[in-house]
Amino acid sequence: MTLIQFTPETHDVVLDIAYATPRNFTGKPVYTKGLCFLHEEAAAKMEKAIALAAALDLRFKLFDGFRPSEAQWVLWNHTPDPNFLADPRRGSPHSRGAAIDLTLITPDGAELDMGTGFDEFTPLSHHASTAIPAAAQRNRFLLLGLMSAAGWDFYGNEWWHYQLFNARNYPLLGDADAPQPMMS
Repeated sequence: MTLIQFTPETHDVVLDIAYATPRNFTGKPVYTKGLCFLHEEAAAKMEKAIALAAALDLRFKLFDGFRPSEAQWVLWNHTPDPNFLADPRRGSPHSRGAAIDLTLITPDGAELDMGTGFDEFTPLSHHASTAIPAAAQRNRFLLLGLMSAAGWDFYGNEWWHYQLFNARNYPLLGDADAPQPMMS
């Protein structure tokens, strides 16, 4: 299986790989390198989403893509909440290279208001939350429309998370399967 790397140079995206920083719900880096990989089928859908967003003069900021199975265990051991994290015994779509966490940004790099931050594990983060400002709801629906038009499925509890419809059909992968190790 091939994992495709996404960089600002190759795909005109901004990388803000949260789990390579302390700016995530664990409060410390999980990855040693801020890299973003996707399974080749997910990469093709992401490239389509990038083109659709570009037609609206928007770009994507990527928070996470492929997540080694070892990292999923770190996250689960910190916060074993099945409403927001996949149990690593079943495996996450991220650990299959079949999911991406992202947001939309303007040409100057400003994030569109989505009503909550990335990885805010509350009901306010649900795609259909009406408890956030109307402008943020519109931005979430814009993101949902772009990603859906590009062939992605969404996870209802996290406005930032998209995955392939058949994500569970892909094998679980670890850090050693990445083109470059992310955790060592």
